[in-house]
Amino acid sequence: MDTDNEEVAMKKSRRRDRQSALENSDSDIGLCGWVLVAFSILLMLLTLPISVWMCIKIVKEYERAIIFRLGRILRGGAKGPGLFFILPCTDSFINVDMRTITFDIPPQEVLTKDSVTVSVDGVVYYRVQNATLAVANITNADAATRLLAQTTLRNVLGTKNLAEILSDREEIAHNMQATLDDATDDWGIKVERVEIKDVKLPLQLQRAMAAEAEASREARAKVIAAEGEMNASRALKEASLVIAESPSGLQLRYLQTLSTIAAEKNSTIIFPLPLEMMQGFIKR
Repeated sequence: MDTDNEEVAMKKSRRRDRQSALENSDSDIGLCGWVLVAFSILLMLLTLPISVWMCIKIVKEYERAIIFRLGRILRGGAKGPGLFFILPCTDSFINVDMRTITFDIPPQEVLTKDSVTVSVDGVVYYRVQNATLAVANITNADAATRLLAQTTLRNVLGTKNLAEILSDREEIAHNMQATLDDATDDWGIKVERVEIKDVKLPLQLQRAMAAEAEASREARAKVIAAEGEMNASRALKEASLVIAESPSGLQLRYLQTLSTIAAEKNSTIIFPLPLEMMQGFIKR
């Protein structure tokens, strides 16, 4: 745990050093650079007030501007939101959107640890945490993050079994988020959330799993039915013992059965006869 904390602290320290080096790089533009800057200021003063419209820029609340002076990032890093000032001819700027961006990971054909091919897709939420690093350290942070998300999804799922992919989606998403966040830290990108959307299985595997689940349900149903029959037989045995103690109870049961049949409006009525009455005819 202490080792992990030390690694995180070292990464943050290196990132701050890189950012500081980028933001303080305009002090080394050289004598020729300062001459060009002075000429640009003079040109701006000579063309007032027309040059004001070219020098004053506005960035929105959710944007930051990275100003380049003679190709170097201006001291102070990102500017905004609000008004900022640039020099004509020598300064240029790039706007960076700081809002959270979402994108879908295209379906990826992945071979799991137990040699099952599945198609998995997902969604990633990220935002630019450091505009200076996002502009200076990578050509296209959005495209790079998308490609990295696809490869990370394949690498993470390749170490999981099919059962783990189907049951541990939250853990897989958390592992992907941590891996992406660590890899994009040098780009000034913060991966906020990763979600696994859908896991598509081959049709034959779906049929096999459905047959297995159906067989399991049928087996449980048979066990439950057998347990019910066993309990019913025990109850009938106890009822027969109770009736055997009182012969009149059997006659009352006969009358109750007749009452039930009559309530259903049946045309056939069964009238039971005691076996004692039939024994006399049998002896004759």
